[in-house]
Amino acid sequence: MASPAFPSLRITADALIPQGSFAEAQAAFLRPHPELVADLTRLLREKNTGVVAHFYMDPELQGVLSASDWPHVHVSDSLAMADRAIAMAEQGVRTIAVLGVDFMSENVRAMLDASGFRHIPVYRVASEPIGCSLAESAEAQAYGAYLMEASETPHSLHVVYINTSLITKAKAHALVPTITCTSSNVVQTVLQAATQVPDGHVWFGPDTYMGQNLAEIFRTMSEMTDRQIRAVHRQHDQASIRALLSRFHYFEQGTCIVHHMFGREVVDKVREHYPDAFVTAHLEVPGEMFALGLEAQRRGEGVVGSTSNILSFVLGKADEAIARGESSELRFVLGTEAGMITPIVRQVQDKLRDYASEGGPEISAEVIFPVASEAIAQAPESGLGIVPGVAAGEGCSTAGGCATCPYMKMNSLRALIDLLERIDNEPDSNLVPFEPRKYVQEISGRTAADLGGEPILHMRAFQREGRLPDALVDDVLTRGQTPAETGP
Repeated sequence: MASPAFPSLRITADALIPQGSFAEAQAAFLRPHPELVADLTRLLREKNTGVVAHFYMDPELQGVLSASDWPHVHVSDSLAMADRAIAMAEQGVRTIAVLGVDFMSENVRAMLDASGFRHIPVYRVASEPIGCSLAESAEAQAYGAYLMEASETPHSLHVVYINTSLITKAKAHALVPTITCTSSNVVQTVLQAATQVPDGHVWFGPDTYMGQNLAEIFRTMSEMTDRQIRAVHRQHDQASIRALLSRFHYFEQGTCIVHHMFGREVVDKVREHYPDAFVTAHLEVPGEMFALGLEAQRRGEGVVGSTSNILSFVLGKADEAIARGESSELRFVLGTEAGMITPIVRQVQDKLRDYASEGGPEISAEVIFPVASEAIAQAPESGLGIVPGVAAGEGCSTAGGCATCPYMKMNSLRALIDLLERIDNEPDSNLVPFEPRKYVQEISGRTAADLGGEPILHMRAFQREGRLPDALVDDVLTRGQTPAETGP
């Protein structure tokens, strides 16, 4: 019998059945040793530390965190991390540990400061930088040139992906009125901007694939009926979407090294070997995977969106199978970072276990991990840390390859435990290297940290009110005036 094209993990009510060494490692980490869980929980309780972590964390770390009963542990996408950190501070935690790349800890720090919690320390688990290829692309000269073009275009709004540093957000906002976005709210952000500034230009960045995919979404919408368009955004119609197409811009030189792997080779294998599988695709994936996911979504057999959208889709399909009351074998192609398997397993298995206890027929859910031949691999001896190429025969390992981010994997269980043991046992000065970067330089008369936090606050206001803040819109209109409009 031919081996499967990709490794996979099959979830049942009482078992995890892996195929391939990558899936075997994932399954092992999802059953953490009770002593590890007890040790971490004890430390978190003793230090009264809250943990906010991203879905893309190391599977061993996620497995232990998800098994802990400490109430101040939260794993989510980047949008919710800062919100939960604020909630933990309100509930009395003394410190916050952020498990993610550096822009995530910076965002948490900025939002805690803005919410009156400057006294709550925020720590990363590494003393060295935890980078991000996408965030770094927004710090290149090419992005500066892109923003200069935007600043010279009347009525421009910069929609910057939240996966960027505070200094990027600050410098951008000094040039062009800026609001952050996530993959879950970017479509609505752009559409709302087009309603509040009808003649405005929207400049999205730095993720090129997401920009291409957004342009395709709006092109597709332009061919829908007015009724269909209003179901997406009630203030738009075919004419307004077509007008937006010519004023939507995206940066063309920014990529995430993980989502870059989901190219044509992967898509061809998915089509050939998994024609009956549901397809999930993050908005950051290349056009081929995006098109496959969008095609499946139109049939009700897939989803394109954020990590939270992907998780909701998988859970929704499990609920539908349970409601049918028939034996089912669900299959999902996981078109994003492999760390998503942890919340999927935990929540799907809970549903299946409850259903099985009621005497329901067997339902299983198989999660397929796409593997690209050009997957990255760990290579410490190279001086780069990572190099192109596969890390194991099937194209991936828990350290690299498949769709795993080497930067996210700098957040290990050992590193978290080491950090917790340092808190209260060492001088605060020894913990300074673990703090988020402090941006104290001034830009346009404000500190970079303060100015860089404002685009995030604009997004939070949009999330609450469903419209862009008046101050942001006024900024777009004022800074975007032409000489004729401003007068002599």
